[in-house]
Amino acid sequence: MSSTTIIPENAPKAAVDGRQNAAPVFVAEDNELIRTAAKVTRDLNAPKPAIYWADFLASLLIGYGSLAGAILSPSTGLAIFCGLIAILALYRAGSFIHELTHVRRNALPGFHFVWNLLFGVPMLIPSFMYEGIHSIHHRTKKYGTVEDPEYLPLALMKPWSVPLFVVVAALAPVALLFRYAILSPLSAIIPPLRRIVVERYSGLIINPDFRRKSPEGDLKRRWLACEIGASIWAIALLAMVATDVIPMRAFLIFLGVMSGSVILNQIRTLVAHLWENDGHEMSVTGQYLDSVNVPPPGTLPALWAPVGLRYHALHHLLPGVPYHSLGEAHRRIAAELPKNSNFYRADHDSLWTLITGLVRGSAGRN
Repeated sequence: MSSTTIIPENAPKAAVDGRQNAAPVFVAEDNELIRTAAKVTRDLNAPKPAIYWADFLASLLIGYGSLAGAILSPSTGLAIFCGLIAILALYRAGSFIHELTHVRRNALPGFHFVWNLLFGVPMLIPSFMYEGIHSIHHRTKKYGTVEDPEYLPLALMKPWSVPLFVVVAALAPVALLFRYAILSPLSAIIPPLRRIVVERYSGLIINPDFRRKSPEGDLKRRWLACEIGASIWAIALLAMVATDVIPMRAFLIFLGVMSGSVILNQIRTLVAHLWENDGHEMSVTGQYLDSVNVPPPGTLPALWAPVGLRYHALHHLLPGVPYHSLGEAHRRIAAELPKNSNFYRADHDSLWTLITGLVRGSAGRN
């Protein structure tokens, strides 16, 4: 049995950063942080439908409009510019899948359906690929363990794991087309294949050892409807490309924009946590400190970590607070807690410092 080091509340950052890799760390609960966060944010838990609808629809309009501009533009330079705008806007629209897993359907009537209709199915990322998956990542006894679908100890793995983690994402559009155009219809008539598709190819996961359980109840019904829609769209898209109804150039631009959005999300995922847990259960405070906030004054995180994802650590502490209130929640908690509080240890400066820190940490441990 391996030993366990206990890090007390308000321990200096060096106490955690300088620990021995062989000894898993249990961070004692910071009850002051947990109580204060809950107390000062009680009135922030209600989502504001107008913000959700306006933000999503504007992102979608800009994204699809820019995608059309990239496809139709006779100028290579303008096509690239439009493509970059499309990547950012569609990435933001797609990021609402995270909110769908946390916000009750009756709090945002029709939003889940419209998101799938206008984005999830056309972009081959229907919400069932995250619903029922992401909630496991938030379970106290599952986070960071082998049963967490969204966790890999990247900081403890070989240095080449970090760039590989991003490069693999570039192939996602092709993999999704194959999944829905080929595997979906085949698995409908081949039960053993269906089991494999459900377990291994029906979730936005990064843990290759995770196996998904078959859906039940209302999720099963929604899953089936979205999968049929995505399968029909994928088959139709490939058929139109094969028959020159859709020019190959337009198809490749579409795939390029999809790939760019997925890569951007993968980079954001790369710095959502410190990835230092070796598989043991963690306290709520430990999970918070293993996660990342990139608060203002930086402005770029609004692009690479949109829809509240720049406050990922705070989201793990307060998963019920909607994305549009996380900034206010961060300000309120900061005003209540002293500068030596664990609260500030989850705050980081930029994407670059997080990535270089992860790469250096991985190289140093190996």
